[in-house]
Amino acid sequence: MSESTVRPPFDPELAVFLTAVQARGPMPLTPEALPRMRALEVPEAVLDAHLHELGYHRRSVTVPGHLGDPIDLAVIRRTDSTGPVPAVYSIHGGGMMFGHHLGNLDSFDDWLLRDHDVVLVSVDYRLAPEHPDPYPVEDAYAGLVWLAEHAVELGVDPTRIVVAGQSAGGGLAAGVTLLARDRQGPAVAAQVLVSPMLDDRDDTVSGRQFDGVGVADRQMMHVAWGAYLGERRGTDAVDPSAAPARATDLSGLPPTYLDCGSAEVFRDETVAYASALWAAGVDAELHVWPGAFHGSTSMVPDAVLSRAAVAALAGWTARLLAR
Repeated sequence: MSESTVRPPFDPELAVFLTAVQARGPMPLTPEALPRMRALEVPEAVLDAHLHELGYHRRSVTVPGHLGDPIDLAVIRRTDSTGPVPAVYSIHGGGMMFGHHLGNLDSFDDWLLRDHDVVLVSVDYRLAPEHPDPYPVEDAYAGLVWLAEHAVELGVDPTRIVVAGQSAGGGLAAGVTLLARDRQGPAVAAQVLVSPMLDDRDDTVSGRQFDGVGVADRQMMHVAWGAYLGERRGTDAVDPSAAPARATDLSGLPPTYLDCGSAEVFRDETVAYASALWAAGVDAELHVWPGAFHGSTSMVPDAVLSRAAVAALAGWTARLLAR
């Protein structure tokens, strides 16, 4: 049996969901599919009603993005917050090509919004292929700079800004944190990298194992990295801010939480990034959930494994914010 066909099994509870997804047939990542994949699945009124139940309200602000072009940020804050409080700067996933900055905000409920008085800021960065590298990471960095510069009016403690992202958003979060360090920009207090998309070089065992298998696989990553980097994908012309796995110096980075599944394409690059952080003397916590596929915590939130993953992140966050 070849390496590509030997892979860790999916968790039995999660496999039921995967079977149902596969029965619906493949979802090709085509230009025609992008508008639907970029749309917000939940009406904004429903989203705001849920936030109101949690004691939060949302507003939108337009700020300068890359090259000064306008981008939007969603600012979500407790209605009774007295401030200054920590902020979590969220960068959404979607392979650099799709997703919505208001999508999956409920994924912050059980590890952040219910238990802590924080300001949550989500950035609507521009997407590839219309806006390839460096637009996404530079838009995300510009939003972080705006947040830090307007911390007082937002009721945010500028020394307690956490950058967080999942999948492509995790890769962008790592890239933004590198830029903040290298440019002596905003002081990032910590970063949360959930199943991050870090490496364009397509040279991991997990990439070969999960090719045509699971929700996000090697084939989708070929399309995503190609849309993001074009002909530079896999060459020496890629900056670490675009593909953070290429960074050779991770010293001076803030405490980092990393999370992935054993049964997903990004497993090995996540583990390698954690090891590189430790080698650089960075405080990093890594969890590899046995049998979890990419995005399973969000897609199957009531699964035992998903609840364990959220509880682990909640515990790390509580310890971080108690410092």
